[in-house]
Amino acid sequence: MDEHFVNKWQVGHRYRKAMLALFLAAGVLSGCATSGNPRDPIEGFNRAMFDINEGLDKTIVRPIAQGYETVLPSPVRKGVTNFFANIGDLFIAINNLLQGKVPEALSDVSRLAVNTTFGLLGVIDVASDLGLEKHEEDFGQTFGRWGVESGPYLVLPLLGPSTLRDSFGLAADTSADPVVWLDHVPTRNSLLATRAINNRAGLLAADKIIEEAALDRYSYMRDAYLQRRRSLIYDGNPPRETEDSADYLSFAPAPGNGVTTIRLEPVIGASNLVVERESVDISTPSVIAPTSWITEPLRPTLVNMAWAPEGSRLLLLADRSAH
Repeated sequence: MDEHFVNKWQVGHRYRKAMLALFLAAGVLSGCATSGNPRDPIEGFNRAMFDINEGLDKTIVRPIAQGYETVLPSPVRKGVTNFFANIGDLFIAINNLLQGKVPEALSDVSRLAVNTTFGLLGVIDVASDLGLEKHEEDFGQTFGRWGVESGPYLVLPLLGPSTLRDSFGLAADTSADPVVWLDHVPTRNSLLATRAINNRAGLLAADKIIEEAALDRYSYMRDAYLQRRRSLIYDGNPPRETEDSADYLSFAPAPGNGVTTIRLEPVIGASNLVVERESVDISTPSVIAPTSWITEPLRPTLVNMAWAPEGSRLLLLADRSAH
């Protein structure tokens, strides 16, 4: 049997076994420990995993990313980002095609051809200058467009925020990733490590924002992730949520027929962050679901979040339990 084929099969087989073990563990935990939040029924497990990931990030990943940012000038880092984004256009095109968005898929293929040919294998983003829009698609979004429910929120070891649906999407993304299937193992591992460090370095600017705005870092990142993913699935125009939806139940106003008022408060120490607070004027006023709007140019924002469309604002929900 061909040695290259065996090597590829072994890589994929190991990854599938790891993902299967993760899903089985999540299933066992979901049956043993549940919370009152319908979107996050295994919050206890997720918070524990979140703390582990945060510890690893602070002690290992972030310092490496900070050193990477210090050593490499901005144009070089931009070229690295463009190079991997160009590789990503391949399976972005596949996902757009699977979602029935043929014009977008053709645009993605055109981007890949132009940037690979005239942009030094994608290091220079020539396609954007020619008006070919960069899209953000993955198999998790494709499953969502096909009507697959998101399922419970999950915090994956090392990988961070996800859902049950997006976890299966991640497995499909990895299987379709051209970097993973490179035959030369040292090259493959070097590219994977470089991409991970570059992605983390791109998120360093968001760390301070989250620390300033988040009352509960876990809830902040969970709610932001879930909202952002929902927005991406519907290409930035999600339908209005019904009273039966889990998201509506999680953020519904306090019961009563009082008058709701909204006020904007600046976040202390951040000139470009505003917190929107709602209060219901009933016998006992309550403050619910504070939200933060993060404006340009503060993206990228959170781990595993795709880039927002130019000129738009990203809604981040802060924790309301502390009020």
